[in-house]
Amino acid sequence: MSSRVLVVDDAVFMRHLIKNIITGMGHEVIGEAADGEQACEQYEQLKPDLVTLDLVMPNKGGLDALKDIRAKDPQAKVIVISAIDQRQPLMDALKLGAADYVVKPFEQDRVQEAIGRVIAG
Repeated sequence: MSSRVLVVDDAVFMRHLIKNIITGMGHEVIGEAADGEQACEQYEQLKPDLVTLDLVMPNKGGLDALKDIRAKDPQAKVIVISAIDQRQPLMDALKLGAADYVVKPFEQDRVQEAIGRVIAG
């Protein structure tokens, strides 16, 4: 079953890389956002099945966006994909409801595994 995914990262090349992984798995990328404010707006408009979310972004960071998305939709499925390799921000993301996290730079199969597992429920 194909899922609809929103890709959120401030780096264009990273969004492109993640989009290629997602479409290669047979899922549809229905939107992209470059910061947390755009992520929240697009989540409400597009109602994606899954969000991939960077933590460090301008305007509104990923943790704040995650908090807002989950407040509006407690069932939202979010995978954090971030270069932050520190325990506390990743633990904070999980406490706020992230379903999984992937640390950049990542192996493609790690992203595929996370997406497959989270979409499957």
